Amino acid sequence: MWSLYTYHHLLAFLLTFLSYVLLHASRKTFSNVKVSISAQWTPSALQQNGSNSSLSPGETWEENQLFADVEEATLFLGALDSIFLFSYAVGLYISGVIGDRFNLRYVLSFGLCGSAVTEFVFGTLTEWLHFYNVYFYCILWVINGLLQSTVWPCVVAIMGNWFGKSGRGFIFGLWSACASVGNILGAFLASSVLKYGYEYAFLVTSVVQFAGGVVVFFGLLTSPKEIGEELVLDSSSTVHYSDSQHPLMNDDEDALCDEYSIQQRDEELEPQPKAIGFLQAFCLPGVIPYSLAYACLKLVNYSFFFWLPFYLCNNFGWKEVQADRLSVWYDVGGIVGGTVQGLISDVLGKRAPVLAISLLLAMGALVGYSHSPNNQLVNGALLATTGFLIGGPSNIISSAISADLGRQGALQNSQQALATVTGIVDGTGSIGAAGGQYLVSLIESKLGWMCVFYFFIIMVGCDATAQVHTFSQ
Repeated sequence: MWSLYTYHHLLAFLLTFLSYVLLHASRKTFSNVKVSISAQWTPSALQQNGSNSSLSPGETWEENQLFADVEEATLFLGALDSIFLFSYAVGLYISGVIGDRFNLRYVLSFGLCGSAVTEFVFGTLTEWLHFYNVYFYCILWVINGLLQSTVWPCVVAIMGNWFGKSGRGFIFGLWSACASVGNILGAFLASSVLKYGYEYAFLVTSVVQFAGGVVVFFGLLTSPKEIGEELVLDSSSTVHYSDSQHPLMNDDEDALCDEYSIQQRDEELEPQPKAIGFLQAFCLPGVIPYSLAYACLKLVNYSFFFWLPFYLCNNFGWKEVQADRLSVWYDVGGIVGGTVQGLISDVLGKRAPVLAISLLLAMGALVGYSHSPNNQLVNGALLATTGFLIGGPSNIISSAISADLGRQGALQNSQQALATVTGIVDGTGSIGAAGGQYLVSLIESKLGWMCVFYFFIIMVGCDATAQVHTFSQ
């Protein structure tokens, strides 16, 4: 299997991996600075974030009438999470269709750079100008959700173009660690500059993301057809392409032709796969069940993503920087979980039983974590275990299973549906996650964090039931 891969496969793997790492690093920034933002938006006596802003939280509230207390600010932060995820979900349905019809590199680069600019305006420019307006924040977060939605369907489609079904569980399990690596990078970038003010956390991550978008635009090959290689549709069939398109960063055409033997150059080309319609993709076998199951799982996974540092600060009284760095253990567990479980699913030839067992164990892990003592070492170990059992299945469904569904035999290798199916699965998951973020803030404010964890256990249980049902069929 490994002998089939070339330098260009590695480059596609690394650049798509980098794209989502940078996107999630900037996305993670918002969750890492929630305590600082809520302190700046409310008339608190203490300015918790140590910002160098000339306005104190009290003066900010006096001039802009944002929120009377931290509870109101927390509800608005939860509403922003939901606004982002709802717009992100709608955008995924659209972006998947666009990705199957236009150049994936253009769509991906546009999303990365546009999102970076939006986040810079949201977190940095508004603070520098001392401009605070809830409606403006909401509009920016809608735009940000739409722009970020272009990235995931594109990178999964590109990976699906370069890597066939053989070994997909392990390769995609390893590759899908990009989100968790991005979370870790975002946590460390934010915590390293947070002492200067939360606006600098947004500044650093948005600049790095914009630079990554430029690199992707000039360096990424979206398909083997761009160098005249065979496009792998599944483990047993291929489509041949001529050497009509060349790598963007290689001007030596003769060397390229010598490196790759193009047997079908002078032969009549087989027809390229046509993009499938949205409704057709929605009705493909397995798409609806996995989309609904992913809605429950992504709700829990993204609740940890958006609220974990906030929970650690408020529940245990730890400093924001400590909470940011401790939260990365959930992502470390997700990285290992996605890779290991993906490899096991390849060996078994089935993914559902692996996911079902992991999710059933995750329910117990959530019970254990909800009773974690005020000890950072124990908390980190429980977080890593929970991330392994929840983040791992989430990574597999959003990447390997989406690729399986978008390249399944029902398409008869004549239609292109990978980006569209990925958008449907991730979009449906984001709708569930969007509703969940506001529910988390509402449940926490009314009933406390323990009830939030009960809510998570119910959602994971629903997903585990769906996997058991899929395996039994």
